[in-house]
Amino acid sequence: MASILASVSFHFPSSMTSVSHSFSSSATAALPCKNGQNSRDSSFCLHNSFLRKERNRAKKLVCNAAEYKFPDPIPEFAQQETEKFKSHLVKKLSKKDMFGDSIDEVIGVCTEIFSTFMHTEYGGPGTLLVEPFIDMADTLNERGLPGGPQAARAAVKWAQDCVDKDWKEWNGN
Repeated sequence: MASILASVSFHFPSSMTSVSHSFSSSATAALPCKNGQNSRDSSFCLHNSFLRKERNRAKKLVCNAAEYKFPDPIPEFAQQETEKFKSHLVKKLSKKDMFGDSIDEVIGVCTEIFSTFMHTEYGGPGTLLVEPFIDMADTLNERGLPGGPQAARAAVKWAQDCVDKDWKEWNGN
């Protein structure tokens, strides 16, 4: 008696998961179809049976994420954080010779971009984006100012270490 080994895989693009089933059956045994008939050509019946089960399972796996609205930026916090940011950049970038006479302009560009972000987009932990720091490096490079990548690196490093922590302290968390 020959046996059949079959494998069925289903891919659900919406959930990015795959489900696979393997089964074996005797080649001479008749397999029941949904309509109650037995069939020696089991591929159609098995395919439909597994497909039906997987569609039902897929419906159960769908998870609708709740929409979370981050709080609006707090202008007073944004102002305080911008001052801390500028103070840090002055201290950090003054140690490097690469900025020369352009250090005030480099700090001004970075501070302006950071301030705009803090006043318009930052709404607490989870909202610190990388775009303002990329904008810093790009703007400094476009204006022909020295040390764009280094200034942006110092800025993003400080922001990662301090902004979310300062927000939590500000809000008493």
